[in-house]
Amino acid sequence: MNAAGNPFDTPQIRAEFPFAAAVDVWPGVRRITAPNPGLMTGPGTNTYLVGSRQVLVIDPASDAPAHLAAIKRAVGDAISAVLVTHAHPDHAPGARELARDCGVPVYGSGIALAGVSTPGFAPDRMLADGDTLPTDAGPLRALRTPGHAADHICYLLETQRLLFAGDHLMDGTTVVIAPPDGDMAAYLASLRRLQQEPIERIAPGHGRLMEGAQATLQHVIDHRLAREAAILKALEGGRGRSIPDLVAELYAAVPKALHALAELSVYAHLIKLAAEGRVQGDGRAAVWRRVV
Repeated sequence: MNAAGNPFDTPQIRAEFPFAAAVDVWPGVRRITAPNPGLMTGPGTNTYLVGSRQVLVIDPASDAPAHLAAIKRAVGDAISAVLVTHAHPDHAPGARELARDCGVPVYGSGIALAGVSTPGFAPDRMLADGDTLPTDAGPLRALRTPGHAADHICYLLETQRLLFAGDHLMDGTTVVIAPPDGDMAAYLASLRRLQQEPIERIAPGHGRLMEGAQATLQHVIDHRLAREAAILKALEGGRGRSIPDLVAELYAAVPKALHALAELSVYAHLIKLAAEGRVQGDGRAAVWRRVV
């Protein structure tokens, strides 16, 4: 932990995730770490450069001058487009300025919610599920994956079986699903959809490259379903419970500093369960009960 109390900005982490430097992480793929380390972003958001002669930049993340300069220095005039996985403010702020400076378009889903998306961000071109963009590292296919965010897109580098996962999957931790932009039912459906794709490894939006993609997908699904089962069990007996009450019980082993984030995901689970007719409640401040 550094002097400011940030456990994700230590000398050891900075040596592995240096700012303003392009690091090879896979053949034809480089990573530049954005200077935004923290509780929600880990070592910082990963900006990926895919290809060497026909480069796609995924998630420029920060509009910090040093970060954008590092991207431009690494890609030179080989950049062909800027892509975003979703418009959250730790992924999209640098997209428009980088695209303007390089004279290339920004691709994304075009869906965004007020209050959670990068202010003023909109893609030049909207990607449909299955759209493919060329790079000299191989074709990159867009996969619509709502759940963490309504506009979320993953990108599959098909020849390498490498998934650029944005915030759909993370290294060493679970993803926060925060309604209304986050949707637990959609998230689980997107995970199951990815199981049908030929994915072997994951390049997450934060943290290290992850091998064993199919095992990771199943683990995340199992974890979410186990959390759902624990919520239903905690609501047994007909006693109404608030979300903070549920989190205090279900996340007792988790530092209290993370409980506010856990409340968002528990709320997302409850919304899903209510839609299925398994619980009753209306709103984050509600008392929730199991339907029997």
